[in-house]
Amino acid sequence: MTPRFAVIGNPVAHSRSPEIHAAFSEQTGIRLSYERLLAPLDGFRACVFAFRSGGGCGANVTLPFKLEGFDIATQVSERARQAGAVNTLKFSGLEILGENTDGAGLVRDIRDNLGFPLEGKRVLLVGAGGAARGVIAPLLAERPEVIALSNRTFSRAEQVATQFRDAGNLIAVPLAELPSLHFDIIINATSASLDSSLPVVPRGAFGQGSLAYDMMYGKGLTPFMQMAQQAGAKVADGLGMLVEQAAESFMIWHGIRPRTDSVLAKLRQSCN
Repeated sequence: MTPRFAVIGNPVAHSRSPEIHAAFSEQTGIRLSYERLLAPLDGFRACVFAFRSGGGCGANVTLPFKLEGFDIATQVSERARQAGAVNTLKFSGLEILGENTDGAGLVRDIRDNLGFPLEGKRVLLVGAGGAARGVIAPLLAERPEVIALSNRTFSRAEQVATQFRDAGNLIAVPLAELPSLHFDIIINATSASLDSSLPVVPRGAFGQGSLAYDMMYGKGLTPFMQMAQQAGAKVADGLGMLVEQAAESFMIWHGIRPRTDSVLAKLRQSCN
């Protein structure tokens, strides 16, 4: 029986994960099936258990279920524990192993694929949900000068900054203060781009030559990327992060880390 894997989210029709894992399967010779599962907003747990009962071996978890993914896991990795969020599940008997590969994927894409080192940089992270929490510890491990965390609800940003106070220089910054600050890297970790809306980032926060990175991806520029480009920033979407975190998930499930360069190039070409 072919091992079954899936990505679970809402929405999920846009996900490129099935293509990515099919490419990894072909590259490594590991047979698998990988599908998209749309879970009701109040039905994530039921969706996971139904998939596992139907022969599922593991699943990726995407918006808005990464915090619920943490809650459903019976064991979590240190990366997932730090984040309080899970994007990768592995089923082993009655155990559900929870991992978070988002941060590793983001760092690999920014540092290696885009050639933009994080060490010593001033980073703005916009958003304080599961997507943001999943990348904070790996970003801090790259030793930036500071990571400023900003969110529409400032108290939530403060809460997350307190959670990571021992991991590095992470501070919560009110949105009203952002226009007066300069950042080398600005990362949109909100879901605003999914419905083509603009996250709450003032235009003045973008500097000439800075990198504006949207963790969402799709055809063309997101509103966040458009605003950043107009302000003179370099822009990138989260397609590279998606491929790199998928390679981390593949390694957790199969014990092999596939190459990502050709897979990313093929996906990027299809988006143009």
